[in-house]
Amino acid sequence: MDPISPLEQALHAARALVLADLVAGQVAEPDVVSLVEESVAQRRWWVEQWPEGAEFVAGLVAQDVQDALLERYGRWPLCPVCGSGDPHALDVEPELGPDPHWVCGKAGVKVAAVGSLGTAGAGPRPS
Repeated sequence: MDPISPLEQALHAARALVLADLVAGQVAEPDVVSLVEESVAQRRWWVEQWPEGAEFVAGLVAQDVQDALLERYGRWPLCPVCGSGDPHALDVEPELGPDPHWVCGKAGVKVAAVGSLGTAGAGPRPS
């Protein structure tokens, strides 16, 4: 059996992290999981063109899924930090960098690393 390439390792890790956040938010329905798979397929080409970007794939897949969910269902993940005002989604930072985190732009705080929303109490459903 051949070892898994660093590219495939990065893609599998990104998939797992984003799926963990979707499960934590109780939105890991089959059609939503398909959005993850679409993003991973698109990012495979991207990282094949720029192998140095492999460490950025998790944040990019998270952003892709967040954008696709916004178009189809609503905001996700909802901010668990701000208790008042209009519900708003968390953002991924850095937009293109290693060690991506979900952050609340309004409060200016890191909420959780991508893949760790289950420990942060992020909102259950897009809205």
